[in-house]
Amino acid sequence: MKLVTYILLLTSALLITACTSRVHEAKSVEALPPIFPDYVDVTVPAEIAPLNFAFDFDHEHDKMDVVIKGSKTGELHIQGNYANFPIKQWHQLLEENRGGDLTVTVCGKRDGKWLKYQDFKIHVSADPLNEWGLTYRRIAPGYEVYSKMGIYQRDLSNFDEFAIIENTLTQGQCYNCHTANRTNPDQFVFHVRGNHGATMIQQNGEHEWLKAVNDSLGGAMVYPYWHPSGRYIAFSTNQTRQGFHVVPDERIEVFDLSSDVLVYDIGKHEILLDSLLSRKDVSENCPVFSPDGRTIYFTQCTQKSYPLEFKDEKYNLCRIGFDPEQGKIVGKIDTLFNAVDMGKSVTWPKPSYDGRFLMFTLLDYGYFSIWHKESDQWLLDLATGEAHPLTDANSDDADSFHNWSADSRWFVFTSRRGDGLYSRLYLAAIDENGNPTKPFLLPQKNPLEYYDQTLYSFNTPDFTSAKVDFDAHKAATEILSPERIPTQLIVNN
Repeated sequence: MKLVTYILLLTSALLITACTSRVHEAKSVEALPPIFPDYVDVTVPAEIAPLNFAFDFDHEHDKMDVVIKGSKTGELHIQGNYANFPIKQWHQLLEENRGGDLTVTVCGKRDGKWLKYQDFKIHVSADPLNEWGLTYRRIAPGYEVYSKMGIYQRDLSNFDEFAIIENTLTQGQCYNCHTANRTNPDQFVFHVRGNHGATMIQQNGEHEWLKAVNDSLGGAMVYPYWHPSGRYIAFSTNQTRQGFHVVPDERIEVFDLSSDVLVYDIGKHEILLDSLLSRKDVSENCPVFSPDGRTIYFTQCTQKSYPLEFKDEKYNLCRIGFDPEQGKIVGKIDTLFNAVDMGKSVTWPKPSYDGRFLMFTLLDYGYFSIWHKESDQWLLDLATGEAHPLTDANSDDADSFHNWSADSRWFVFTSRRGDGLYSRLYLAAIDENGNPTKPFLLPQKNPLEYYDQTLYSFNTPDFTSAKVDFDAHKAATEILSPERIPTQLIVNN
């Protein structure tokens, strides 16, 4: 065994030596390597899958040679059509350099000659990623026909992706609005839209299907967010419509004829609706609980005449008290961030689980930000009330749906910064002062091929601390069944 180990180490050393020789003989290029994805100067957790990359389409080479050296120890060499790092060796190198840097040397061979680009660094965070992976929806970026779509989960330590449920099992259905309680998949919810609509709530392996529309409420329950106790889920109920632009660079607008915020009591099957959050002249939307469960953050705007006044639909960020013992709204509505005074609109508020920050998306108008090129991520300090854009994480295209890791040191979000058409997933670290690192694109085995050929957008991502345990085939049978649990509307005036 020792002899085999020695031979393997010697072979690896010879490969690295050969690469170093080629690099010394290569012509130096005064530019960073033109790679896809852009992993230059990103910060990653040691647990992340290999950051495989290739030369982009505008800078094709016959072969790529990459050497990665750790600032503390270790070295990794790879050569081929693209940088395809072995998973085991990659994780060993990152673990050995946790809190340090990796220096990446990239050479490209073109017309029989090697070119050596400027080195760049990858920073390995000292903060672990205490999450198994991500959950997200993949859907073609269409408007009227669902096509193939579903909710998926991805192991972040490698490239394994698993379907939680796909609509190939239930033709014509749409799955959306999925989320777990503080990334714990033991408590999981999603909504089914279509002829067999329902709201699915799963707790500790047991799930139930609620009637999609409460007749007294007049709408479905969407945009869910769990109370930390697991007893309640905050929802909004929306009368949603969409329209199409006839100007360049704008495609679709989603707006609500009305929307209200409510709280669902899981054990009692009761919908708790308060008059303060269901006013006729105001749209309340996107509710989330604070980490202590005693505050509901949400957005609200003055109701307009749609679709004529759709550009006047502007939301502020608000909060109101919640008594979990009594299961009722308490106190008055307080405006936390006045976007309307800025001529802007707030959507998708998400507090960090440590209670320090609240991340939201700011856009020119409306709340459905994924088609708004100007939409950016902002961060509100809940202790000081100060808010600022996450400049280092934002781009010139739509940056939108986001969620926190359970330890509040990482976040994931969607962005169209790649091509302006497809939403992809990006991850970034964030420090105790609210400063983000440069985001990195979700790694794929062969990223250039994967992202060039995929016809689906990613949206509504969330972290998950473990693999979601869900029997999709059993669920499909239940979805097609007419059996649903009714809910009772309780109105507090």
